[in-house]
Amino acid sequence: MPERPKGSCIPMTDLATIAARFAIPAPIGSIQPLGRGLINDTFLIESGGSQYVLQRINGAVFSDPSRIMANLRTLQSHLIDRKPQALRLPSLIPTSEGDNYLIDDASGSWRLQEYIPDAVTLERIADPFQAREVGAMLGRFHQSTASLPTDRLSISLPGFHDTPGYFGRLVQSYASVRISDPAIDDCLDFVVSRSTLASLLEQAHGAGDIPSRVTHGDPKLDNILFHGVTGHAIALIDLDTVQPGLLLHDLGDCLRSCCNRSGENTDDSITPRFDLDICDGILSGYASTTADLLRPAEIALMYEGIRLLPFELGMRFLTDHLDGDRYFRVEAHGQNLHRARVQFALVADIERQAEQIEQLILTHFAG
Repeated sequence: MPERPKGSCIPMTDLATIAARFAIPAPIGSIQPLGRGLINDTFLIESGGSQYVLQRINGAVFSDPSRIMANLRTLQSHLIDRKPQALRLPSLIPTSEGDNYLIDDASGSWRLQEYIPDAVTLERIADPFQAREVGAMLGRFHQSTASLPTDRLSISLPGFHDTPGYFGRLVQSYASVRISDPAIDDCLDFVVSRSTLASLLEQAHGAGDIPSRVTHGDPKLDNILFHGVTGHAIALIDLDTVQPGLLLHDLGDCLRSCCNRSGENTDDSITPRFDLDICDGILSGYASTTADLLRPAEIALMYEGIRLLPFELGMRFLTDHLDGDRYFRVEAHGQNLHRARVQFALVADIERQAEQIEQLILTHFAG
């Protein structure tokens, strides 16, 4: 029997009982932890010769899982007539009663989805082809959902990407804990010196310069599936944060995730770097699938969006460290502080390469 993932305390017998309540063949076979996610508990289920993905939606993060599931139904209904090769999302498997998710005896919310065969995730991007595939996949998602009215989607995670709000909560948490730590002080000084960045996209959105659109919300490299043989990007997963938002948040988060080759948990001996070659490939792929989708104001603010997302995530990590690690799963206290420092180092490297990044944006989106 495999070990339970760190942060999970769900006995395998309970998992089998939950899985059996969905409309899949009996008996339930093997159950294994799946993925590297920091929020939900995820398991690979084998049953009747097929494999499925079982997830418990984190109720501490998503206060109303029904909104998530309603959004998934709306999204899949919108995309049902599109060619699978254009954009594939994992199909939902209903419960034996025909519902899209179930609630267990402890009020936990569970869903079951298809496991896409011949698919792999990447720990890091290895070449320009993979970078272009990542950008093209995100672009296909944005292009395919451009005709879906945002008022048909619920807000599954209120306050998500509210960067001014994250800034305010960080300042409040810092003032309340009164911790004397030079590493924390350095991080806060970094944030305060860039406080105007926090509200930049919100101000443009409030002025009507950039519109609300359907966003994925978490388009990091882990959430893109690649074909194990051809290497093409074939699916986009982890759709809990699909809701109305700003495309620049999605694009910036994708670049944040992919262009930092050393990852979020690198040790102190490695300085995070923002890889321009990967950035070039992702922007190229994204531009190839989003022809005429972006407004001039979105293109003009693209560099700031790229800089904003690691800045925002760094604030979230730092706040969670100050609050006692309530949101992001950690192996030990201090890990979220380290994650914050990594993100702020990435912001600094983006700023160091501002001229080159602006030139890449002009190359792929101007004219």
